[in-house]
Amino acid sequence: MRVVIAGAGSVGRSIARELLSHDHEVMLVDRSPLAMRVAQVPEADWLLADACELSSLHDADVETADVVVGATGDDKVNLVFSLLCKTEFGVPRTVARVNNPKNEWMFDGSWGVDVAVSTPRIMTAMVEEAVAVGDLVPIFSFHQSGSDILELTLPDDSPLIGTRVGQIDWPENTALSTIVRDGRPVVPSGDDTLEGHDELLIVTGSGVDRAKLQRLLTGQA
Repeated sequence: MRVVIAGAGSVGRSIARELLSHDHEVMLVDRSPLAMRVAQVPEADWLLADACELSSLHDADVETADVVVGATGDDKVNLVFSLLCKTEFGVPRTVARVNNPKNEWMFDGSWGVDVAVSTPRIMTAMVEEAVAVGDLVPIFSFHQSGSDILELTLPDDSPLIGTRVGQIDWPENTALSTIVRDGRPVVPSGDDTLEGHDELLIVTGSGVDRAKLQRLLTGQA
């Protein structure tokens, strides 16, 4: 897979290293000469250019990319980069970093963004997940499909304690994907029985009533 990353800062370089470790081809694009720390990711291709200019994207051969990533610290740059890659070059998949949560509403298909990654939102979710028992915590949203990944730690007084997964009447467009028990992830089968303090990872489609799901899991709204 070929990936073009706009932004060669610490975030862009970290993404590049991870992708290269999985044998993907990576190009880093940044307009700042100070960001050209080629020695830190020598396996990547580097381009000193403005990722918001069509000529730069031509030089980066964006049309051959399978995925592009807007990883700069500027939301405007990430949006324009995604839009140009999607509309002018037909890149199949665009991923964009959201720096300011107030701008998150713009990171959708109208700006050419397939997947928006909000660092502040993810960190908030991780904090909530660490302390919350019995509350549904949004972990990640897929803007293209409208699906969400939710987490809930099952309280000891849940009406589902001792119930087999296959006996639960899950809401439509809802799927239990993983049970984390004693630090070990388990792919649930219909015969698995829920226990107190099980950490449930649930995938929901668009329009799912979270209040109804919360009542099912905890008996409380």
